[in-house]
Amino acid sequence: MSDHSRYISPFSTRYASPEMQFTFSEDNKFRTWRRLWIALARAEQKQGLPITDEQIAELEAHKDDINYDDAQRRERECRHDVMSHVYAYGLQCPRARGIIHLGATSCYVGDNTDVIIMKQGLEIVRRKVLNVMDLLARFADKYKALPALAYTHLQPAQFMREKRAEEQPAQLTTVGKRATLWLNELYMDFEEIEHRIATLALLGSKGTTGTQASFVELLGGDSEKIRQIERDIASEMGFSRVVPVSGQTYSRKMDYMVVSTLSGIAQTASKFSYDMRLLQNFKEMEEPFEASQ
Repeated sequence: MSDHSRYISPFSTRYASPEMQFTFSEDNKFRTWRRLWIALARAEQKQGLPITDEQIAELEAHKDDINYDDAQRRERECRHDVMSHVYAYGLQCPRARGIIHLGATSCYVGDNTDVIIMKQGLEIVRRKVLNVMDLLARFADKYKALPALAYTHLQPAQFMREKRAEEQPAQLTTVGKRATLWLNELYMDFEEIEHRIATLALLGSKGTTGTQASFVELLGGDSEKIRQIERDIASEMGFSRVVPVSGQTYSRKMDYMVVSTLSGIAQTASKFSYDMRLLQNFKEMEEPFEASQ
């Protein structure tokens, strides 16, 4: 089958950066699964479960070399992606095979990885927003005194004086002032990104229905040990908190909130681009073209 016989999204082939493509790649996904399994094993060991340093070292040694062929072959048999990768990881780590995914459910790796990837993606977007803000700030400062005609309702803005009907002179702004309008909206988006990253929470290790029943059994009902396992996993994965309550999955409102943040950035970019198009039509600004474009 040729490389041109299947649908490929232009979001990945034309518009996405290499680092964003990697963030949503299979390599990043399945390596994160393995990092979560290692974090789980290490946290369970600290709470007294019979997991050895040698087993954890074996898991660490193979955390990045995903044996895709073994996982895909197993999935054709069992029809389960997570169990297929547990099996494949176990082939590489025979001494640790029995403790991989101990007490966890599929969403332990699936949902936690989704949250981690969302955070990684938002961190890339945050940096790019900051870069654009820096460029706009420099542009605004450079042209802060350059006069430009001001518009309202796409008409030249005029002074309005009480009891005088005659037409008044059009008001002026500056090119730099106009750029600060775009910059301010980007700053609002930046604050929202910061808030969203700071408040993202891992699902944690909630078990099959969110009751942590499997961990209650493994740890003899010791609630503090169970809570500490979640805290240790979150810390190892770069998070300060886990969701306080869940079913098997985290609340999908979290997805909505992240998408809403991204939508805000898209709205800012849309206003910016429409303003630029209008100003190009008025011959006030021009879009640059490369020599061979």
